[in-house]
Parts: sequence; C-alpha cells; structure tokens
Amino acid sequence: MTTTTINPNHYLQQSKPLWNIASISYALLGYLGGISLIILDSFWLNALGVILLTHSLIISAYLAHEFMHGSMFASKQSNAIAGNLMLWITGGCYATFADLMRLHIAHHVNRVDFCRFDLETFVTSLPRPVRSLLLGLEWCYFPSLAFLSRFRAMFAPFYLRDRQHERLRVSVIFLIRSTLFGVLAWISLKALVLYFVAYIAMINILRFVDAFQHTYEVFAVGSDLPKRDRAHEQANTFSNVISLRYKWLNVLLLNFGYHNAHHELMKCPWYSLPELDKELYTGDEIHYITLPELIGNYHRFRLSRIYSGQGSAVDEQGNRQLETFYGGTEVSFLVLP
Repeated sequence: MTTTTINPNHYLQQSKPLWNIASISYALLGYLGGISLIILDSFWLNALGVILLTHSLIISAYLAHEFMHGSMFASKQSNAIAGNLMLWITGGCYATFADLMRLHIAHHVNRVDFCRFDLETFVTSLPRPVRSLLLGLEWCYFPSLAFLSRFRAMFAPFYLRDRQHERLRVSVIFLIRSTLFGVLAWISLKALVLYFVAYIAMINILRFVDAFQHTYEVFAVGSDLPKRDRAHEQANTFSNVISLRYKWLNVLLLNFGYHNAHHELMKCPWYSLPELDKELYTGDEIHYITLPELIGNYHRFRLSRIYSGQGSAVDEQGNRQLETFYGGTEVSFLVLP
C-alpha cells in the first residue's frame, strides 16, 4: 500500500477540456467512420474500418467508465447523458446508466467484485451438448459467455421482479437497435458481419484488460460484505499498462491500465492518471504487470478460469507469480452481473 500523501484537489480540479473533447470526438467520429469504411467495396478499407470501429468501441467503453466516475463534466446530468450515449454505442444500454454506475462505484467502495448468478454453476448445469458448444466457442475466442451475459441483461426485466418497470424501455431500445442493424444489413450484409467481427474484438480486448486488474473476492449482489481496507485494495489491484517504457501507448486504452492509481483516487481524470501514478509509486512495485506479459495467461486460462477463479498474482513471500494468475471472467462495467 502506498504511504505517499497526495493533494487530491490537484487532480480533481485539474481540467483539460481539449483532451476530453478529443477523446469523445474520436469515439463518435471513429464509430461513424468505421461503419462507413466497412460498407465500401475495398478489402483494405474494410480492414481499416474494422480496426477503427473496434478501437472506437473500446474508447467508448472506457469513456462510459469515466462518466460513471463523473470525471469528465462538472454536472452529474451531463455525465449521465454522455454516459448513456457511450453505452448505446457499446451495446451496454439495456441496463440503465444509473444502475451500472451504482454497481461500479460499489466495487470501489466495498473493494469486492459482484455477481448476480454463479457462472460456473450455470455452465456446469447446462446440458452437455450446449455446454460443449459454449466452451468450444470460448476456446476459439468467440465470447459466447459474454453474449450470454448480455442476453441475460437484455431480458432481465422480463424475469426479475425488481426490473419489471424497465420492460418498455428495454423493448423500445431493442426495437430501435434491431431496426438500425437491419438497415445496415440491407445496405451491406458484409458490413453487418464486419461490425460483428469488430464487436467480438472489442469484447475480447475489454475482457483481457479487465481480467487481470484484481484478485478480489466475488460476492452475490445484495449479500453481506466483509470490511476491506485500502491495504487490501492495493494488494489485490494490478496496473496492467500496455507499456512502462513507452507510456504514450497507454492512451490507446485511455490510461485504464493505471489501475492502482485509479483506485487510490477514483475521480482522477484519465489524462492525469500517469502523473498520479508517478507521484504515488516508485515504479518498482509488484503491482505493475504489462499487458504483453499477460497474453500467455489470457490464452492459457481462457477456459479454466471459469472454474478456477481469479487465482493469485503474488505468492506468500510477496513475489510475483504469474503462473497462478488466472484472471477474472466477465467482470465488466458495461453489463449488470
């Protein structure tokens, strides 16, 4: 745990509107530009469109996270409006922004992860052919369980009593989005397939990053929670940056990899996280694990992590131990668990 005393106001009052404008503009223009490119008849422009669309979806997801923390705009209403727009782009709009924000902030405050249903038990209970199909798709990097989670979120108002009041809203959203995708298919069926490819790529990248940021316990929503302090939070949080040497690369994920700094001051804007991280830590802490170091773990444990839990990245002597760092499954701020 860091013992450095920082001045939170330096970061909370630090405003760089041009950085925010640039990130939001990139997400919106990249999304529209990516769709435009995948409609065209050029293979190379289609490939560029898939890359642009994938990255704009990722940036939209991380912007939604920023809006949940209220770090972009001074007004709560402005953050909520912009957050809903980003959720619409990423397909996370079937849950309300307020509910997703509430659960994500609870993750910070209570220092645990949450779930509404036990994924391992659910997968195990499925008929063997269905289970084999889902796991086979996961083995091939098709995120079948992620789509299952999204379908659950979509239909939750129709089988959960506490969300019955959302039925009309979810139905209207489904109708509008289905119509828009139908129009895209009418214009170009190839473009719809490529959009799906970009969306799968987004899920895999978000999964990869999310999987190795914590070794928190997972609790059912609404259950009694243990008391966890800041020392526990920092010891079970990891900064999986893209690169420690070429720090500018981390902007590709809106500096989301500086996760220990983010948990130390969760309202710190994304563009100030490298500065905060530098003030808090020496750079030699065990919690730094770059994403390239974790590619092997993401591949190796892509099925076994469903049954083995997140594992541990540190042994009893306090040394890094990536061999047992399995990673989390479907831990995301875009889907209600």
